Amino acid sequence: MMNLWSKLREKWTSGSKTEATERQQLDWELVAQIKRAHVEWTIAQNRFDIALEKDEVDYAVYALEAAEKRYEMLLKQAKKVRVSMVDRESGKVMGGGVPL
Repeated sequence: MMNLWSKLREKWTSGSKTEATERQQLDWELVAQIKRAHVEWTIAQNRFDIALEKDEVDYAVYALEAAEKRYEMLLKQAKKVRVSMVDRESGKVMGGGVPL
């Protein structure tokens, strides 16, 4: 996880086209991680909704909190490095930051 952030910081400090392309790739990787984390969070919410037994509820709460924290962490990191989610087809920005 930290390797990705280190790579992101390194790539944003230089200005060549190759490095800009690498930065864009890292940006898209971060956006993909955010999307996966959101799906995991949604699944954890659904698991909590259907939990019946005490052990199931305990696990569902744990999984939900972990998924939510991961999602929030990735969003904070994207904001910190000014990555935004842009719909590739419409070009519409779906969050703050600089469109890719």
